[in-house]
Amino acid sequence: MKRGIITAILIFICFLLQCTVFRSLAFGGIVPNLLIVLTASFGFMRGEKTGLIIGFFCGLLADIFFASVIGFYALLYMYIGYMNGKFCTIFYPQDIKLPVALILGSDFAYGIVCYVIMFLLRGRFDFMYYFVHIILPEIVYTIVVTLLLYPLILWINTCLERGEQRSGKKFV
Repeated sequence: MKRGIITAILIFICFLLQCTVFRSLAFGGIVPNLLIVLTASFGFMRGEKTGLIIGFFCGLLADIFFASVIGFYALLYMYIGYMNGKFCTIFYPQDIKLPVALILGSDFAYGIVCYVIMFLLRGRFDFMYYFVHIILPEIVYTIVVTLLLYPLILWINTCLERGEQRSGKKFV
């Protein structure tokens, strides 16, 4: 119960930061994708199911506020969370290379899928322009923010796991 409430608060805070604070800190209209950082982080920290669930709620928030169709971002974030959950077995909290690489790959996949669905299918074929002006700057900005945000997410997850282990020992 405690984990669910704290996770919901984290999703809400990341969404608010992405929509308010980082909009004013945007470089050329590019904002870091904090929801991908959160989804990917919990995916490889907690596993496929948690990544899928957090991805669904992050994507649902994005759908409600930004999309014309409900479900596109929810499905996309669910896949991102699930695929990052596949790396749960090789996740080590001390190593930041894997999380950065997975978040980079997740943001890249997000940008490619958004390009294909939103632009390519509408006949806009200038991929290099989209890649250089949208995908690449967003990846760089997201990775820079990841280096600051990821240790906080890791610390919160570690505290929650310690609390769950303590409360589990009371009943044994």
